[in-house]
Amino acid sequence: MHQELVERRRWISERRFLHALNYCMVLPGPEAQQLATYLGWLMHRTWGGVMAGVLFVLPSLLILIGLSWAYMALGETPVVAGLFYGIKAAVTAIVVQAAWRIGARTLRDPLAWALAAASFVAMFAFDLPFPLIVIVAALVGYLGARWRPHRAQSGGSHGKPAQTHGAAVIDDDSPIAQHARFRWGRLLAVLLAGAMLWCLPMGLLSLSLGWSHSLTQMGWFFTKAALLTFGGAYAVLPYVYQGAVLHYGWLSPTQMIDGLALGETTPGPLIMIVAFVGFVAAYGKALFGPEALFLAGAVAATLVTWFTFLPSFIFILAGGPMVESTRGEWRLAAPLGAVSAAVVGVIVNLALFFAGHVFWPASQSGRFDPLAALIAAGAALALFRFKRSVIEVIGVSAVLGLALRLAGV
Repeated sequence: MHQELVERRRWISERRFLHALNYCMVLPGPEAQQLATYLGWLMHRTWGGVMAGVLFVLPSLLILIGLSWAYMALGETPVVAGLFYGIKAAVTAIVVQAAWRIGARTLRDPLAWALAAASFVAMFAFDLPFPLIVIVAALVGYLGARWRPHRAQSGGSHGKPAQTHGAAVIDDDSPIAQHARFRWGRLLAVLLAGAMLWCLPMGLLSLSLGWSHSLTQMGWFFTKAALLTFGGAYAVLPYVYQGAVLHYGWLSPTQMIDGLALGETTPGPLIMIVAFVGFVAAYGKALFGPEALFLAGAVAATLVTWFTFLPSFIFILAGGPMVESTRGEWRLAAPLGAVSAAVVGVIVNLALFFAGHVFWPASQSGRFDPLAALIAAGAALALFRFKRSVIEVIGVSAVLGLALRLAGV
């Protein structure tokens, strides 16, 4: 997005882009989709934001519905099983790299390291809920900003722009557009529309199926995921795992890892793994009967996507004018920095979870799998040492897994 919008098309300046990104990171939910919505709104008013946000998600939803069906229908065939064998090993290395990338940007002082370590212990040893970890970290960051203002001023998620790329359509000194000015009437209208768009489907689900039905609970769970998870897709995954796997039992740990593998290998935001979770849960439980497995999965995938992304649209369209009026304000970046530091520990815990299920698979009665560990080590070497792309690493790992399975190793 930066390369296309800032460098090539020059639709928005570097500083305005980073300002929008920093505030999208402060919000819960998927920051990349929120950024697309924000920039679409900033350039072309409300419908520009809606179109940008929807088209950012829609292709991934359609692709994942198709791939999720293939996974459920064909996942036990030797070819598909072999491909996933290699991909799952690579995913472990990819999650470790994600922790490293976020840590390199956020672990800048002893407090940040302490937050990362504490969040890891909180999840690994005490299995504390992810939202609680986020709330405590944000509170620590807020108090730290009050006690040490100089630390907050030097914090933030992306810092200052390192370079400029020439004049842009929306430049550093461009005045705030009329539609981007704060108005109470507009704020109330957006909040009312958002509440109706949430209450109508949730009310229909509750009245027709009951509150305890899986589809109703999916809507409620993924609404909470959208409201309580900060720091991008990798921060959402532990919460989804805790709920979908451990609490509701919608899918198995192995299926969760396979879903992340699919999310890593398809275009679009990684958060779209929620569509896989919804599809597999509804398909596996045959919510619409054994003759309508695909329909149940497609409906559930669409449903969870709606409830996951709707809050993001409301946040951007309602809060955009306030964000535009706060350019240059740095104090709100401190809670984000603290949350980002805590997320590092959470993602390390997630990597250990994946490694445990990939290297000591249940299919081998918990025995160590040296070949999977070897593929993971090779993937880590390619990512860290040779700086290869995720798609390249996954592609090679998939071929290796397929070759080993077909060879009967």
